[in-house]
Amino acid sequence: MTKHNPLTAYYYDQYDKQPQNYPGIQKNMNPVPDCGEESYLGSEKLKGKKALVTGGDSGIGRAAAIAYGKEGADVAINYIQDEKEDAEEVKSIIEKTGQKCVLIPGDLRNRKFPKQLVQEAQNKLGGLDIVVLNAGIQQYEYDIQNLSEDNLRDTFEVNVFSGIATIQESLQYLKEGSSIIITSSIQGFKPSAHLVDYAMTKSCNISLTKSLAAQLGEKGIRVNSVAPGPIWTPLQISGGQPQDNIPDFGKNQPLQRAGQPVELAEVYVLLASDSASYITGQVYGVTGGAPIN
Repeated sequence: MTKHNPLTAYYYDQYDKQPQNYPGIQKNMNPVPDCGEESYLGSEKLKGKKALVTGGDSGIGRAAAIAYGKEGADVAINYIQDEKEDAEEVKSIIEKTGQKCVLIPGDLRNRKFPKQLVQEAQNKLGGLDIVVLNAGIQQYEYDIQNLSEDNLRDTFEVNVFSGIATIQESLQYLKEGSSIIITSSIQGFKPSAHLVDYAMTKSCNISLTKSLAAQLGEKGIRVNSVAPGPIWTPLQISGGQPQDNIPDFGKNQPLQRAGQPVELAEVYVLLASDSASYITGQVYGVTGGAPIN
């Protein structure tokens, strides 16, 4: 049996500096992140379920959406219009599995959009069982005096406020056995100096996970969170990190490399599945070894 060495199982060399404008296009990255397009193999763990994934065009959200399709779920993906090309790729991959994929473009900074998003996902999928709140804004800034009010508001609008609005609307449709999964971050536990606003929103995500799990437990709805460490996604090269940080991105972790989005897919599948029937209010760290508690 071939050993799966976590140090070398995925890309572990240096990355090239490669600036892109926010939100970044995954297909233009080098190397292109592995989101499970070929590497993820499903086994019908989510057969018959209906899932909504925000930020499902690239990175971690893309990996979750692809895994859900390969596990037998129909999937609705939210993205912003600039990411259409990446989103169309995801749709094609999911449809090749025989599952339905609905693309719903829209900007989560628009206070009215989350309600529209959930309603459209529910209508086009014919139900809703899984809600993954993954979309996020991350823009680095080392000096808090240069942190603009507009950037601060945008980060909180997408990372916090839109998630709450999406949950509020989703609860009109989610029934017993449903699952809400929030993408938080190691930044919610170990904030970096250059990610002040982003780290604050991720602390909010973690608190929301625990509060909401306590509130919705009696309704049979589970709420959990995934806290990634350094993962190779468009978020990083489109302003999430300074370009000087890109070559050695992730190499300071115990596993000495950045993670690939597909390495989180199984966690999103577990938390969405009936196998996690006694798991709620938890934060799962996928960090390459950095502790979250």
